[in-house]
Amino acid sequence: MELRDAQFKFPGADEPVLRDISFRAEPGKTTAIIGGTGSGKTTLLSLIPRLIDATSGAVTVSDTDVRRIDLDVLRSGIGLVPQRPYLFSGTVATNLRYGKPDATDEELWRALEIAQAADFVRAMPEGLDTPIAQGGTTVSGGQRQRLAIARALVRRPSIYLFDDSFSALDLTTDARLRAALKPETSDACVIVVAQRVSTIVEAEQIVVLEDGAVVGIGTHDQLLETCPCYVEIVESQRSVQEAL
Repeated sequence: MELRDAQFKFPGADEPVLRDISFRAEPGKTTAIIGGTGSGKTTLLSLIPRLIDATSGAVTVSDTDVRRIDLDVLRSGIGLVPQRPYLFSGTVATNLRYGKPDATDEELWRALEIAQAADFVRAMPEGLDTPIAQGGTTVSGGQRQRLAIARALVRRPSIYLFDDSFSALDLTTDARLRAALKPETSDACVIVVAQRVSTIVEAEQIVVLEDGAVVGIGTHDQLLETCPCYVEIVESQRSVQEAL
């Protein structure tokens, strides 16, 4: 997956939300996107499944512009876990099978184990058959995020998009989930939008956004040497943790 000088501007707006965004995400590697509030992280992620279209430049998958790919075909190969995941009225199982109706119970439990959700689902009164209210209001925010991650894993897409999907998890669960996720996504592009540096410190590539533009690309160690914006984010989070 690649962005080539991609720009996005709302109709009638004076300035673009994103400008001249270029980077390539390779299969088997994690590309993380980080930046301050309003830097354009979610907007950037939305370009890939065509929730919005770039107003100039291009977004490509397998070197084909996404605007030339049938929308159903494009989205069938993408597992998107939004910042505020939504669960549908039904059961745990029907929610997990949303993208793959013929998934076996074994596949569901496998995805739940990776998403660190198997223990709380086993503790539910009816396990996989436990009812879920519209919107997922019968489970906690962290449980809802983990079920949404498991739902994406069941599909086994070629591109995973995680939009701040680990924010409701404690640091230990976050670390365990990411460790379990790694071997399961070895042949897929993984793109993670994150607020916490700890979530993306091991990513093969980190893209730093500021005011809708890329101001740094590299590993954690490389960016500490070359990107003042990234250093500022790291130091700010470190100060908060020390204060706690």
